Amino acid sequence: LQNVTKDVTKWRLDDAGRKQKFHGHKITQQQEHEETSARDIPDSNGGEPHSTDLTPQNSRAFHAAHHRAMVDFYAPWCIWCQRLAPAWERFAMEVKEKRIDLGVGRVDCVAHQQMCKDERVMAFPTLRWMEDGKAVMPDYRGDRTAEGLVEYAERRVNDGKGGRNDNDDNNKNNRALTINEWDEEHHPGCQVSGYLMVNRVPGNMHVEAKSSHHEINSAMTNLTHRVNHLSFGPPRAPNYNFLALFGDALPSTYRHSNPMKGRLYPTEEYHTAFHHHMKIVSSRADYLPSSSSSSSSSSVVYQILEESQVVAYEVQEIPEIKFLWDMSPMSVSLEKEGRRWYEYVTNLLAIIGGTYTTLGLINATLLKLFKPKRL
Repeated sequence: LQNVTKDVTKWRLDDAGRKQKFHGHKITQQQEHEETSARDIPDSNGGEPHSTDLTPQNSRAFHAAHHRAMVDFYAPWCIWCQRLAPAWERFAMEVKEKRIDLGVGRVDCVAHQQMCKDERVMAFPTLRWMEDGKAVMPDYRGDRTAEGLVEYAERRVNDGKGGRNDNDDNNKNNRALTINEWDEEHHPGCQVSGYLMVNRVPGNMHVEAKSSHHEINSAMTNLTHRVNHLSFGPPRAPNYNFLALFGDALPSTYRHSNPMKGRLYPTEEYHTAFHHHMKIVSSRADYLPSSSSSSSSSSVVYQILEESQVVAYEVQEIPEIKFLWDMSPMSVSLEKEGRRWYEYVTNLLAIIGGTYTTLGLINATLLKLFKPKRL
């Protein structure tokens, strides 16, 4: 097995495609979960849950009654949501007991898919602070324990009572943002770069959204991507011209070492992703210096014939980008034939002799035509 993350790095990008934050080779977010069950929570609400189950019918009234609210967007099948449920109920109970000015609710994203789509819920569970029914970003990413949630809620409520200026740039993340305002800033893209060691056999590589503490919402997965560089061969700089070694021997029309460079592959609909099928053709030039340490081997460049298509997934499946390649049994071989010095001399003498003979024929013809006739 190969550790594919060893030589692969990830950068966070903003809406303009600029690098913002280095995510390293492999970063696992550490979160503490509360190991409790519903039986451990005292029944102090007459058997009714302490958190409010929000629906399209009562959501507006809930936010009208609670200036500040914290909402859990969950899916019943999500294992992380199931682990959070007892802690969330205990959190709602302690909010009432401590008289914290905060509403606590939750939304079933399976039963009310449109509500979660309107809120751009990307993963389950999503714990979101809301003010007057609008999201306040970023989402909560702390410990999923009742103590951690209560501490976070008390701090946010006290900050709001402190009379902070929402227009202050230092506090811009603490103000209520609309969906359009926070979408690009808090749901950025990423750039993945690196190289993998693969055998010269058919293979594939998959790219998908995944989290160690969330279940991805397949309904909101957007796999629009741009391929800046993809090539086969020894690892080199991204701007390295693989086929420059071949000079003019290989026409530019047939140079395909990186045919996907700079191409954008947008997904216009949900539950779709691009699959890239590639045929790898090796091109060998025996007369060029080898890039390997062995002087007997020749320079080999792997050209790519690529075809991409959009594939539709089932609703419950998480789309993924696929790169599938196959090695062609045929290869391109370039040979360079040189000439000896005596071949040059022979050709030169042949040209001189041919020129002398041609001039002799022309001279004889002119003499015959213009020779004076005897009377």
